Amino acid sequence: MLRLSLDHLTVTDTTPVQLAQVAHAAGCAGMCLFLHPMHELPQMPPFDIVRDHAARTELKAVMDDLGVVLDLAYPFSLGGRTDLAAFAPAMECAADLGAGLLNVLVYDRDATRRADTFGRFCDMAAQFGLRVAVEFYPQSQVPSLASALELVGQAGRAGAVGINVDLLHLMRSGGTMAELAAAPADHVLYAQVADGPMVPPEDLGWEASCERLLCGEGAFDVAGFVRALPPGCPVSVEIPRNHAVGAMTCAERARLAVESVRRAVGNST
Repeated sequence: MLRLSLDHLTVTDTTPVQLAQVAHAAGCAGMCLFLHPMHELPQMPPFDIVRDHAARTELKAVMDDLGVVLDLAYPFSLGGRTDLAAFAPAMECAADLGAGLLNVLVYDRDATRRADTFGRFCDMAAQFGLRVAVEFYPQSQVPSLASALELVGQAGRAGAVGINVDLLHLMRSGGTMAELAAAPADHVLYAQVADGPMVPPEDLGWEASCERLLCGEGAFDVAGFVRALPPGCPVSVEIPRNHAVGAMTCAERARLAVESVRRAVGNST
């Protein structure tokens, strides 16, 4: 059976402890966690595991008890004025929780500075024993699979630094399953799945963060996407459906999302 992780965006209205509990109930072995709330995600409840060590210890105890691991930690964004030292507390938190990867979005418009800052970020993460995955996103300065592979190649840390490939972003950036399958296996460290219509909405940010389709409801080749990944590549269920918040519990939304992925993938892996 395909090993799945539950992304915090799928159930944005959960605290870290609740996310671990919901992930376990949905049959997921891992989770992808926002280390702190973001004002762009108003449905996310307040919590503090970066500065509140007691809350962090409680979360780790719940994770260990349930057997849920932290696959991916958010949010880390690199811009032109980013102060890398400010990431130290969050990196320490991620390391304490046993994070497999730090997820990075890159918005710096200067190509030379972008590569330098990303490289220094990766060096800093390594000091905490953490690996890094850059997530390409059409509205960022790493908008495609090709640009993400180029940035990772410049970093020169294959296996420790790679990409997180989101099926939605792959489709919206014009990428293909063939391109993904041809990517170096040690560069593809993580994957996220959701479905969507072939014709994109006007607001790609809204679609990505608030309204994706359950697998099987849209036009994406979810099974083909999973087959194109390197063997053993971790896969996360990232299917936010804000219209369902309030109409369904977070546990119900998580279960439907996870079940849709398993149905779409079937026996193809």
